[in-house]
Amino acid sequence: MKQLGTILLEDGVVSEDQLMDAIDEQQRSGQSLGRTLVELGVISEGQLVRALASQVGMEFVELANYQVDQAAIALVPGAVCRRHSVLPVGLEDGAIKVAMSNPGNVVAVDDIRTLTGRKVIPVVAAHDDVLAAIDRYCRSDAELETLQGSLDTEADVEVGSIGDVIEDDAPVVRFVNLLISQAIQDRASDIHIEPAEKDLRIRNRIDGVLHETPHATKSIQNAVISRIKIMADIDIAERRKPQDGRLSVTHQGRKIDLRVATLPTVWGEKVVMRILDNSTATMELEDLGLREKNAALFRESYTKPYGMILVTGPTGSGKSTTLYATLNQVSRPEINIITVEDPVEYRIAGINQIQVNNKAGLTFAAALRSILRADPDVVLVGEIRDTETAHISIEAALTGHLVLSTLHTNDAPGAITRLIEMDIEPFLVGSAVDCVVAQRLARRLCNLCREEYEPEPEQYARFTWVGDLPRRLFRPVGCARCSNTGYRGRLALHEIMPVNEEIERLAVARASSAEIARAAVSAGMETLIEDGWAKVQAGLTSMEELLRVAK
Repeated sequence: MKQLGTILLEDGVVSEDQLMDAIDEQQRSGQSLGRTLVELGVISEGQLVRALASQVGMEFVELANYQVDQAAIALVPGAVCRRHSVLPVGLEDGAIKVAMSNPGNVVAVDDIRTLTGRKVIPVVAAHDDVLAAIDRYCRSDAELETLQGSLDTEADVEVGSIGDVIEDDAPVVRFVNLLISQAIQDRASDIHIEPAEKDLRIRNRIDGVLHETPHATKSIQNAVISRIKIMADIDIAERRKPQDGRLSVTHQGRKIDLRVATLPTVWGEKVVMRILDNSTATMELEDLGLREKNAALFRESYTKPYGMILVTGPTGSGKSTTLYATLNQVSRPEINIITVEDPVEYRIAGINQIQVNNKAGLTFAAALRSILRADPDVVLVGEIRDTETAHISIEAALTGHLVLSTLHTNDAPGAITRLIEMDIEPFLVGSAVDCVVAQRLARRLCNLCREEYEPEPEQYARFTWVGDLPRRLFRPVGCARCSNTGYRGRLALHEIMPVNEEIERLAVARASSAEIARAAVSAGMETLIEDGWAKVQAGLTSMEELLRVAK
C-alpha cells in the first residue's frame, strides 16, 4: 500500500517542501499526517479524503456533481442515513452503492445490508459533502407524515391537557422538531403555520418565495400550536390576541434562534417563526455583493465621523443585514456604538443594543433621547417610523454622531422627500443625510444547473437604455441541490445615492423625488435595475428575477 504522502506528491497536491514541513509538525504534535496537512492549510478536507480513498483502493465521489440514483435512496430510510452519515447513491449488479466518509463503519454497512437485503459497496466522500447531500435527498416529509398519523390519535388536544402530550418522545414534540429541522435544512427564513377550515397549511419562505409543504390534518392543529407556544414561552391559554416569543434550537451542532409571532385568525392561531441565522450578524460588507463603484461610494460615507446613512426598501429586502455589516465595519474598541431596535434579532458582541418596549414607554424616540446622553459615537435606529424619531435622528447626525437607520421607500431619492413629508425642515434633511442606499434581494442562480441561452429580441424591451446587448445570458433549470427551483441563495441589488450639493439644493427647494433622481443619475448613480442588469450579465441571476424584484 502506498504511503499517504506519496499519493499526495504524485497527484501534485503538495510539494516536497510542504510535505517535509508537515512531517516535522506531525512529529511534534503526534497527529496523523493527513490531519496535520489539513490544519496547516496545505490541503482541503476533500483532498485528504480523496487521497485516503486512493490509499485503500476505494472509489472517491464528489456528491455535488454525482448523478445520484433516486431508486437507491428510496431503499434506505432518511433516519438511517442521518444516524450513520451515509447516503445510497446507486445500484450496481443488484448491490447498493453507499457514499460514506468512514467506509470502516461496519455497523452502518450491516444495518443497510439488513434493511435492503443487498450487498453493500462503500464509496468514499467528504463528510461535509455527505451531510449536505443527505439534506438535499433525504427529506423529512415521509417522517412528518408518519408522525402526523400518530398525532391523529390525539385529536383535538385541549389546552388543559397539553401537558399529556409534551413528553420528550411524544409525537407532537418530534413533529415540531422535525418541522423546524427540515426548514433549517431547506435554508428557509420563515415558517408559516396557518390554520384553514379543513386542514393545517405549512409553508416555508425560501430565498424570499413561499413554498408549500404537505398539508397537515386539522386534528393536530391545537397540539402543534400549543407545543410551539410552550417552546417560545408564550401564554398557551391566551388565544384572542397576538403574542410574541423567542426560542432556540440546536441543529447539527450550531445554535439557531427563532422569533415566534402568533396571530388570531377565524380558523385558529396562525404562527410565524422567523429563523435567525446568527452568521448574518457577523457578515462583512464584502459579503453583500456590492460592485466596486458602489462599494467605494458607500465606504466614503460610513468612514465619516458624522452624518446620516439611510437604507431603504420593502420589508424583507435585507436592510438590517446591510446595517449590521456596516456596524461590523466601523466597530472598534475606541468607538461607542448603541442601537435601538424592535426587535433585537441578532446579538452582537461589543455593541450596546436596546430593545424597544412600548408598554413600558421605551419607544424609539424615548430610547434615542437617552442614548444621546450616553456619549455615543455611532447610533443605529432600527427604523424611522414617526416624526419625533426622525427629528431626534436628524439632530444626532448634525451634532457629530454617525446615525444609521432604515426607511420604507421604493428608491433612494424617495428617502429625501419622505423625511420632508414627515415635517422635517428641508434644509436640515439636506445637511444631515449623507448617503441613501436602496436595495432589493434577488434569487441567485444555482451554479450547478444554470444554462446559457440566447434571449429573444423582445425580451430586451425593458432594457432599451442598455448599449450593447449581450448575445447570451443564463437562466434557471433546476436540480437536486437547488430543490429543482434553479435558484440557490440570494444576492442584493443596490442603488447608492450620496447627497451632493445639487441634491441638497433640491431638498431645500422641496423638489420631487423624480427631480432628485435625475440629478443623482447625472452625478453617476446607478439605479437598482442597472445594478441588477450588471449582475444578470455576470450570470449571477436571471432577467426574469431582475424584473420580478426591480420593475
